[in-house]
Amino acid sequence: MVTTAPYGAWPSPVDAGTVAAHDGRPAFVGVVGDEVWWTEPRPAEGGRRALVRRRPDGGTESVLPAPWNVRSRVLEYGGQPWAGTVTGSGPLVVFSDFADQRLYAYEPDGGAAPRPLTPLSDTGDGLRWVDPVLRPELGEVWCVMEEFTGERPTDVRRVIAAVPLDGSAAGHRDSVRELSDDRHRFVTGPRVSPDGRRVAWIAWDHPQMPWDGTLVMLARITAKGEFDDIGPVVGNLGAGGGGAGESVAQVEWAADGSLLFVSDPGGWWELQRIDPDAADDGVVASRRLCPAREEEFAGPLWNVGQRWFLPLDNGTLAVIHGRGTTTLGILDPASGELVDSAGPWTEWAPTLAVHGSRVMGIAAGPRSSYEIVELDACTGRSRVIAAGHVDAVDPAYYPEPRIRTFTGPGGRDVHAHVHPPHHPEFVGSEGELPPYVIWAHGGPTSHAALVLDLELAYFTSRGIGVAVVNYGGSTGYGREYRERLRGQWGVVDVEDCAAVARALADEGTADPARLAVRGGSAGGWTTAASLTATDVYACGTISYPILDLAGWAAGGTHDFESQYLESLVGPFSEVPERYRERSPLHRADRITAPFLLLQGLDDVICPPVQCDRFLAEVAGRGIPHAYLAFAGESHGFRRAETIVRAVEAELSLYAQTFGFRRDDIPALELRT
Repeated sequence: MVTTAPYGAWPSPVDAGTVAAHDGRPAFVGVVGDEVWWTEPRPAEGGRRALVRRRPDGGTESVLPAPWNVRSRVLEYGGQPWAGTVTGSGPLVVFSDFADQRLYAYEPDGGAAPRPLTPLSDTGDGLRWVDPVLRPELGEVWCVMEEFTGERPTDVRRVIAAVPLDGSAAGHRDSVRELSDDRHRFVTGPRVSPDGRRVAWIAWDHPQMPWDGTLVMLARITAKGEFDDIGPVVGNLGAGGGGAGESVAQVEWAADGSLLFVSDPGGWWELQRIDPDAADDGVVASRRLCPAREEEFAGPLWNVGQRWFLPLDNGTLAVIHGRGTTTLGILDPASGELVDSAGPWTEWAPTLAVHGSRVMGIAAGPRSSYEIVELDACTGRSRVIAAGHVDAVDPAYYPEPRIRTFTGPGGRDVHAHVHPPHHPEFVGSEGELPPYVIWAHGGPTSHAALVLDLELAYFTSRGIGVAVVNYGGSTGYGREYRERLRGQWGVVDVEDCAAVARALADEGTADPARLAVRGGSAGGWTTAASLTATDVYACGTISYPILDLAGWAAGGTHDFESQYLESLVGPFSEVPERYRERSPLHRADRITAPFLLLQGLDDVICPPVQCDRFLAEVAGRGIPHAYLAFAGESHGFRRAETIVRAVEAELSLYAQTFGFRRDDIPALELRT
């Protein structure tokens, strides 16, 4: 029996506790011996990330008990935090612990506690490590070292370094060998050639971001384990923040000694190969490994150590590719033939591991959360081997998304996933149109995946539609699409989100008087900018946002993104007025809609001081608003109690603004 009730007031089994319990996803899959290992979230344990392994009997177990938190802070967004191998005494894993950012060595079958390999530092935020590569034959682990040299967030240098596995560097910084020089501000971890004679890595500099322009660096490894003859072999940093560079997102070695990489000189990230010995006057000719197709074979390098492809023993390549959505396939580089795996997954995370003919990855779909998937490259069979999706509620309550392309200003395409209100037992009142919330993703050089999200289901199962917008600047649609934001952040993203909202209202899908916008980080910026630039929305939820461009660019954020605005907005020295004109902080007098502001007090990427200044500008203007600040949370919320409070507060904002009743959640106090 179907019951009629106002949109937004429907009952739902998808409560905030369920959302919090299933927040996050597995990450950083790898192989240790014959076992598959990965990290996964523990919202109920303070938001830590546990290191987990799959036992030979198919069961799983946590490798490290609480409070060990396997997570790196390099670039603040982190990256590959662990590496493992098998020694004569069993598995050996080296990992970065979030609490002190030291590297630790641990033998889980040995009974002893993890032992530190690296020292603490009294300078700035200290020493950090990421993307480790174990070299047991040398008694070392090679990885990226991030070293703070002063108290400012930009007082930092990064090199590839060698850390002794015997623990001799735990109290002595001098025992760490620096392998690369620091000619480039940013580097990824080392990739050692099969014969052990060469090493490659990716490097770039300010003001470029890694999706603007990078270089593949190559060096010879000496008999003493040092790097010699360091130089670039492919890539292009471009000039300044002008966007004329070539973005190499990943580099690996093939068994024959050739160098595999993925880059975008043709406008799409494509797989290529070079022979580093076949240089012609210093230029190495590359060859595409797959016939030209308008798809991406990589993505933005937000985390050090991301992998979109890996070579297999037989010479084929496991590749993640797609346009808008992604799939896992096996590419024969000799013929260019690409055979995709079958399955319900529409998004593969940029992490892969191979073992013989087996490929392990992490994938999700519209009706399944992220799970560990194994592909047998010989048979083509895919199966879930760990962290398998379990329905937390009846799948009848899951959203039923629709992939849409809308028309933005000037006739440009705007990609979005539309999730109408959906409940197996309820429909809206006769003649009533549903409220809709426009979701703006973070980044902004990122994209929203078409996967099951219980936070999204929390709203759609209550009768609130959601449209997730991959606005201009998003990845997954080629370089031209992602560069629409160049100099236009706060314009194109705002216009594209508004275009989707208006289109949904014009076609009779959404109630034009009950539209909202929400987002976190860069999505929080877009939300705040939208509330100050348009009259489309009745309210908004702003999470850990950027609110003052000039303050953010002038030492108000971490080093990695400290010059990001040079491309997104323009060089500050040339267009200082643009930084003020677009900042929500300086347009607070234009806000007329209620809003909720959510912030982690430990956030160093978007510090809470911006929220404090913004609220001071809003105070006394008669705009209903609420501010919830969470101690112990940084950029993005990980603790179960925080997620519950934030989700319920957002629903309360919509109930008060859109005029439906909810007695099952705490009422959000709105102040003016």
